[in-house]
Amino acid sequence: MHAITIDQPGGPEVLVWAEVPDAVAGPGEVLVDVAAGAVNRADTLQRQGHYDPPPGASQILGMECSGTVAALGEGVSGWSVGDEVCALLSGGGYAELVAVPTGQLLPVPAGVGLVEAAALPEVACTVHAAIVMACHLEAGELLLVHGGGSGIGTFAIQYATALGARVAVTAGSAEKLEACRKLGADVLINYREQDFVAAVREASGGHGADVVLDNMGASYLGRNVDVLATEGRLFVLGMQGGRKAELDLGQLLVKRASVAAASLRARPPAEKAAIVAEVRAQVWPLLADRTILPVVDRRVPMAEAADAHRLMESSGHVGKILLAR
Repeated sequence: MHAITIDQPGGPEVLVWAEVPDAVAGPGEVLVDVAAGAVNRADTLQRQGHYDPPPGASQILGMECSGTVAALGEGVSGWSVGDEVCALLSGGGYAELVAVPTGQLLPVPAGVGLVEAAALPEVACTVHAAIVMACHLEAGELLLVHGGGSGIGTFAIQYATALGARVAVTAGSAEKLEACRKLGADVLINYREQDFVAAVREASGGHGADVVLDNMGASYLGRNVDVLATEGRLFVLGMQGGRKAELDLGQLLVKRASVAAASLRARPPAEKAAIVAEVRAQVWPLLADRTILPVVDRRVPMAEAADAHRLMESSGHVGKILLAR
């Protein structure tokens, strides 16, 4: 098979489409003939040598894909060769074939195209695990999403709105904020021009954000705690603004607030399977009835993954960047 290979860490130019040994489905796995993969920030970090895949995972980039089942491993039931699927991966998505544990496999939602389905597994599982399973976002609450124009952001806006929450977003341009508005966000904050703490407080009548979904990490930690409402919940899922910052525990005590952080990729297979099962039960119906739509900025040929990484690192996209076969 062909896959994107990396001889040594570096810039996008190190990504090369080359022949590698075929992926093989082991016990409890299916082999997927990949129609498309998707680009995530973690892929760019792995390419640079800053984010190793979990032990035992494929060294090939790619944390999600869509395609058709090509073969079944030993002990697999409930899936058939030819089924159209999408999958949450620990690695291996930038390739023609990938082996996937059945617990991380999802059917392509009704009404969603096979290629665009590659935009869904990582964002759906990440957002559901964060705002529902960890933060218990409720109808009527206010969710603040940093990076509203990202893949995570565009999905979180739609999902939180479907749950009956209000959504505030930060983004760096009027164009991205307009895209967020069309998806359901009603508090739009240009982080280059506005203080998001003041903007959220004003929009909420001084209440603050009940849940904050943060991709920045250290650089936003203090202000994220500032913006939390009483009994607010901050969930950190990215570190684009650094790893280390000082936390005012006094603020958390007074607000009875909490801070949590988690990644999806490093979770044990059983935890991933539990998240995937909840997503299939609770989120997939919202895709089937078009309450939530995949947001795809563009499709790039998989062999030209370097161009897709350059676009990701320029932050010039809204939604997901797909790598189509």
